[in-house]
Parts: sequence; structure tokens; C-alpha cells
Amino acid sequence: MKSTLIICGVDEAGRGPLAGPVYAAAVILDENRPIAGLADSKKLSEKRRNHLASEIKQHALAWAIAQASVEEIDTLNILQASLLAMRRAVEQLQVRPQEVWVDGLHCPDTGLPSRAIVQGDSSVAAISAASILAKTARDEAMLLLHERYPQYDFAAHKGYPTAVHLAALKLHGVSAEHRRSFRPVRELLQTRS
Repeated sequence: MKSTLIICGVDEAGRGPLAGPVYAAAVILDENRPIAGLADSKKLSEKRRNHLASEIKQHALAWAIAQASVEEIDTLNILQASLLAMRRAVEQLQVRPQEVWVDGLHCPDTGLPSRAIVQGDSSVAAISAASILAKTARDEAMLLLHERYPQYDFAAHKGYPTAVHLAALKLHGVSAEHRRSFRPVRELLQTRS
């Protein structure tokens, strides 16, 4: 009988952008099927992230991806919306973890023992895996938004406040996918009202 703790790693993607939902993933890795090359998603190329995401989906004991909407971000605030997305991801897991390890300073309320680990996405494989799934899922969602709103060029900046995005916001105004509680969007709405 193995006494290994079933740990699920949790991370989010998309706290900083001005548009689109925030995504979170929860991953329980299978120690009998290790995945080589797991790292913080931000330190991996897009091609490598996509390759690892499919490996994680094939080899993990369990994984889930969830999101919190733009409306939830604007209503709750980005931290609470991120924690909500994390909680949803943990609740969707097909295997119940015994502990939840989260990247950063805050843990979602899952009713399970939890641990916040600063830079966990660089030091804990399950959190790295969660960071990769959250990032690739959010990037895919932003590509779909790009098809609906090509004028903002979401495919290039994924909603982050780049010079190109801010210029497009000024030119085209605020879309339904923009976070109204974020300062550049809020200030633009105030100047136009």
C-alpha cells in the first residue's frame, strides 16, 4: 500500500490582460508516468507549451480547466475571480486530491488542505503542469476572440495591455470582452461618457 499523498497543482493564466476570461487548471500527475520538461508556462515557447499540454492531458492522473468570466472579474475583482476559477478547476477533477498546492500567495476555498507556494510554477511539477494547461487554454480562447474581434489583434497580444492593444482600444472603443474594472478600460469609458 502506497502512502503517497495525492497532490493537485493549481495555477491560473490571464490575471493581467484587459480582455477575456481568467483561466485556471488543476492537475494531479501520475508518478508512474513522468512528463519531462515541465516548467513555468511563461518560460516555454508556444510550441513547447502546446506539446506539453497534450502530454499532460494524456498522462496525468486527472486534470481540469475552468474559467471565470469577464463579468465575474468585473463584479468580484481579479483576485477573487482567479480563486473562483481555481476552485472550479479543482471541483471538476475526476480524482479527489488530498492536498491542493497553488502557485502564488492565495489558495481557493476548496474545503481541502491547501498550500500557497510562491513561484510554485517553477518548483512543483504539478503546478507547472497546471500553469501550462491554463495558459494554453486561455491562448486558444483568445484566438477565438480574435476571430470575433479582429480589430483588437487579440491573437498577437492575448489581451495584455500592449501599445498595439491600447491603440486599438482608443480607436475602436471597448468590446463586450474587455474588463471594465481595469484602469485603461475604465478610464477610456469615463472619457467617452
